[in-house]
Amino acid sequence: MAGLQISMLRTPSSTMKHGILTRRQSAYPLCFLVGRESHPYSGLFSCQHNSIPAGILPRGTAVYCHKSEFKIDHFGFLEDGTFKQRYLVNNEHWDQKGGPILFYTGNEGDITWFCNNTGFMWDVAEELGAMLVFAEHRYYGESLPFGQDSYSDAKHLNYLTSEQALADFSVLIRELKRTVLGAQKSPVIAIGGSYGGMLSAWLRMKYPNVVVGALAASAPIWQFPDMVPCGDFYKIVTQDFARSGLNCDVNIRRSWKAIDNITATDDGLQWLSGEFSLCSPLKKTDLDGFKAWLQETWVNLAMVDYPYEANFLQPLPRWPIQVVCKHLGFDPSVVSDYQLLGGISEAARVYYNYTGNCPCLNTSSTATGNLGFIGWYYQACTEMVMPLCTDGIQDMFEPQDWNFQAFSDECHSLFGVRPRADWADTVYGGLDIASHSNIIFSNGGLDPWSSGGVTRNISDSVVAIVIPDGAHHLDLRYNNEYDPHTVLSARVLEVKYFKLWITQARKLQIPG
Repeated sequence: MAGLQISMLRTPSSTMKHGILTRRQSAYPLCFLVGRESHPYSGLFSCQHNSIPAGILPRGTAVYCHKSEFKIDHFGFLEDGTFKQRYLVNNEHWDQKGGPILFYTGNEGDITWFCNNTGFMWDVAEELGAMLVFAEHRYYGESLPFGQDSYSDAKHLNYLTSEQALADFSVLIRELKRTVLGAQKSPVIAIGGSYGGMLSAWLRMKYPNVVVGALAASAPIWQFPDMVPCGDFYKIVTQDFARSGLNCDVNIRRSWKAIDNITATDDGLQWLSGEFSLCSPLKKTDLDGFKAWLQETWVNLAMVDYPYEANFLQPLPRWPIQVVCKHLGFDPSVVSDYQLLGGISEAARVYYNYTGNCPCLNTSSTATGNLGFIGWYYQACTEMVMPLCTDGIQDMFEPQDWNFQAFSDECHSLFGVRPRADWADTVYGGLDIASHSNIIFSNGGLDPWSSGGVTRNISDSVVAIVIPDGAHHLDLRYNNEYDPHTVLSARVLEVKYFKLWITQARKLQIPG
């Protein structure tokens, strides 16, 4: 949304004013391509009935789509309604005599998109004899508790919380184990990335009787007030650009002032619109939004700086930041504002027009439309309060403080609610997680969300795996010939822990 200031709080594909998320959606749908690298099945999922084949793997295996009835409110008795929650199942390699279940805890978006981008589960299913389940998060995709009214007001949004989602997952797992022949003694391992990774960790913490362990990839469970410095996120983004090309971060830092200088006149404003091939010419009132769009572009590139061509948020080349930085290697002492912004425009095209099929750049669009932006606005305004800030010194962005009161006021204006700043600390334990067990926290050194992740071992069974040259949950993607050895080693270690947890569960005859 043009005109909004960037970024006190974000998730993938988001910007924010005073901490309010403004998720930008792509004008172009994400392509669903057949092939192991990008997509395990053919075609989009649609789930109108239970137990229908939703898609077919290239080798002929069906991925089944189901919907089950769940309570809208697991924790009260006044709202007694139910809704249909969607989940996807593949049992091609499952050992029906108690083989494990790998359970993906759905994020803030359509579950089919996360199924597409979690190739690790498909790669290890045969080795583990595992059933794969991808569960959609309530209020996202097709899992809408009140149908078209789900986002109509705060009353209908009231049941959109992580706690309710965890209860959904727990009930679904218990139902699967009760109704699927051979699953009664199947150990369940929760797997998720980003917000989904947070949910995987929290599912193990809150329901250890239901899941025997969890892999929480790129899960910023500590990106909450008074847990980690609010500026670390943008320091990592800046470091990614600094290491990818000479003067790359320096020139991005200089670009904000160059934008101000050039747009001081109407002719400069017109030039900038043309130089960036914008779909809509910039007005003076659009400049904050234009800067927010650029800042979000650099952040998204840091998140998806993968070692091979990928189509996660946008179609991108290998190591996309290195490609971007080829356009930003100017000597900062002599480059003109016009030359600098010409390089910035070419750098932006790497992200928005790598395929060459985009006729113009849309500043209201930065990423896939498979993410549920309105739902995340609400979650950010209630319990997902994740402070981010910039200082323009240790990062390459314009200074912006974290202002909780302004954030709270804007939430109240949007939804009539105010955030609970310390709720995640209260309900999930904050930094004090040593009493838990069987959780892997994996983080990539290139991923800005590692700023709020667990990057050190907490105990013998709450462990951290750091992937120095990994971006956002790289370890959850398919094996690829260009994968760095660090992510290959991480996946091997993750499977080693899975096997340990499965063995422990069987020895102890743990029903979860």
